[in-house]
Amino acid sequence: MNAGDVMTRDVLTVGPDTPVPAIVRLLLGRGISGVPVVDAERRVVGLVSEGDLLRRAEMGTQKRRGAWMAFFTGTATLAGDYVRSHGAVASDVMTREVVCVQADTPLADIADLMEDKHIKRVPVLADGKLVGIVSRANLLRAFASRTDAQAAANTDDAAIREALLAELAQQPWSRRAENSVVVTEGVVHLWGLVSTPEESRALQLAATNMPGVKAVQNHTIVLSEEPYPIYPGSFAA
Repeated sequence: MNAGDVMTRDVLTVGPDTPVPAIVRLLLGRGISGVPVVDAERRVVGLVSEGDLLRRAEMGTQKRRGAWMAFFTGTATLAGDYVRSHGAVASDVMTREVVCVQADTPLADIADLMEDKHIKRVPVLADGKLVGIVSRANLLRAFASRTDAQAAANTDDAAIREALLAELAQQPWSRRAENSVVVTEGVVHLWGLVSTPEESRALQLAATNMPGVKAVQNHTIVLSEEPYPIYPGSFAA
């Protein structure tokens, strides 16, 4: 799935000259945490988020530096802080370096950007103009929709088993023998020895995430927690 598949198309925007109080009312009234700033041609010139409005003189939350720290801080930085805390319009307070994506950007890349840049939303551009926005909520909705679709999939036991074994074969932590995975009427049974509780949990998650799986019965024995079993019956949960 790509940005174009999940993005919000009807994007609320403000202009560079929109008053800060109006932006605050917009965020609160629409229950959103950020809004793109666009010019007359819908080109993104900035973004105003809740974080950009935290340091305000009206609330007494502007940055304070002691005389010693202020002495070593450049005047440009000090002046910039003053503008953001006293600014009257969007262009005064907005973040100017906005991370944007294209409509065909994969969701995995967007998730990486959000994690690496510590951001909650990314504008989507086409020919340099704003056409949508992808937020963390959009990604969660995509996840929920995909999960529902997988749960509805009609997959037989043999296909579930083959898919799970193929998935485990790609994981460096898994050394599953074929006879350690049994699928009966959509229920996956996991057997055998594992080295750690994390490996046992990883196996269970891999099985749970397979399309068509109704339940998972984890019978694995963690060697770090139990004595090594010396007879077949000791493998039972």
